[in-house]
Amino acid sequence: MRFASHRDIARAVERGVRRAGLPVAHSAGFSPHPKISYSGGAPTGAASEAEFLEISLTAELDPDVVRDRLGSSLPEGIDVIEVADLAAQAAPRLEASEWQVVLPGVAPDDAIGAVEAFLAAEHADVERLTSKGVRRLDARAGVVSLEVDRRATAEAPTGCAILRMVVRHMAPAVRPEDILVALRHMSALEPASPPLVTRLAQGPLCTDAAAASAGFHGAAALGAATMAEAPRPGRRDAEQGQVMETCLVAGDATTAGTAPASAYEQLPRGAERPGEAGCAREPDERDRPNARDRATEQRVS
Repeated sequence: MRFASHRDIARAVERGVRRAGLPVAHSAGFSPHPKISYSGGAPTGAASEAEFLEISLTAELDPDVVRDRLGSSLPEGIDVIEVADLAAQAAPRLEASEWQVVLPGVAPDDAIGAVEAFLAAEHADVERLTSKGVRRLDARAGVVSLEVDRRATAEAPTGCAILRMVVRHMAPAVRPEDILVALRHMSALEPASPPLVTRLAQGPLCTDAAAASAGFHGAAALGAATMAEAPRPGRRDAEQGQVMETCLVAGDATTAGTAPASAYEQLPRGAERPGEAGCAREPDERDRPNARDRATEQRVS
């Protein structure tokens, strides 16, 4: 399933929800869609053991029932690990991801030297080809920690280095492939075959001194025990249809009586936006007289 794109996964989940008979809620409008939102899907070519999605249901079901019914309806390679009711507990705050990257044909000593050079650099600019052209980003800015996993390397076959990295969720998103490109440019680190990238965990970014001195190993920074905090949906989640709650705190002078920034989207059709009142605009086709009216006006004049 590492070669399935985000859209392929989304279609498989929607079909699994229908096969499982879950009472999923749908959006309003001319073309309703099931209310299923995803938080930072893994890039194509990368496996993952920690993906999160949110499904809105129209009826209350036991989380264990949802897990069993949905897990049996999904294709092989997509497993439902855990289901939680967000009405009863808070969703995890996803601020960073822990990745494991296997580099075939790379000696561990060479990988250690490349990692030290990368961490010592202030910036690591790389270029990524997108649908809108070539985009430049700083791969160093998104890396919280990067190291060579010596224990995993000792257990792996000879001539194979394994990297462990914690990457911060930011915009634009820094992917493991961007970090590998930076390592290749800075230290000529080139694996003999395509690397195997796997996301191990997602969760809040631990910033205390104890976790910093521990190097953000494994669940020390992204453990399940520290993931029961309030969610912080970002702008990308809103663009993907994430269900976001707008809270106005009573008694707060800065928010009381004000509307969200996108409140104009809730105005009736044809109403002017707050910032467009009194502004000049091009005439609409309905405002223009047709040919018969123009000819009548010419004869009368």
